[in-house]
Amino acid sequence: MTTPDDLRAAVERYVTTVNGRDPVAISALFTEDAVQADPVSQPPNVGREAIAAFFAGGIAASDAWTFEAADVHTCGSSVAIDFAITVEAGGATMRIRGIEVFDAGPDGRFTSARAYWDDADVTFD
Repeated sequence: MTTPDDLRAAVERYVTTVNGRDPVAISALFTEDAVQADPVSQPPNVGREAIAAFFAGGIAASDAWTFEAADVHTCGSSVAIDFAITVEAGGATMRIRGIEVFDAGPDGRFTSARAYWDDADVTFD
């Protein structure tokens, strides 16, 4: 069974790996058949290959980013985070704040990830 400490450690790995900007390493944090939607209003990415492609697209479209999990809330095998990502692209800076909810399997890999944010959560510097 996944413990709250396991889930917090999985979120720490996720933050570190997302900031490392390696789409294959990020997708390896998910189960083979995981479902990821960012934001949930968009069609989900199903499976590691699709998740890697999603992150590869974001990496290609940006110069740098910093992903942060401000607060982590666990419940059973789920964990929700208040997140912020600051993206630099073409001399501009964009910040998205939202909530992401993950479900984890017994091995600590994510079986799903759903990010909740919309245009009202996006600011530009």
